Amino acid sequence: MAKSNKPIVWSLFAAGGTLAALLAPVLVLLFLLAALGHAPGLLSYAQLHAFAAHPLGKLFLLTVIALFLWHAAHRLRVALHDFGLRQDRIVAVIVYLVAATGTALSVLYLTRI
Repeated sequence: MAKSNKPIVWSLFAAGGTLAALLAPVLVLLFLLAALGHAPGLLSYAQLHAFAAHPLGKLFLLTVIALFLWHAAHRLRVALHDFGLRQDRIVAVIVYLVAATGTALSVLYLTRI
């Protein structure tokens, strides 16, 4: 039996989808409240900066960002295939490279906070 990288990609896709389903609506609601000026005290700049500066906060943010990116990359790959773009190897390399680049840039940015 040939070895495959599919379990790695599928695990990132599944984790990202689960996290997106659970956290995205909450994040949208909180940021909508913040934009309308009805933000709870925990959404103040000082509180959010303190959260992002803490090592566990950085780990949480990196996990959310990375898994969202990998989930989106896989969804985009499948959608492009459904729309008739049959160059799957090229598409896979491009979308996963974008997800990896976004993850690396997130690590770089979060280490600077």
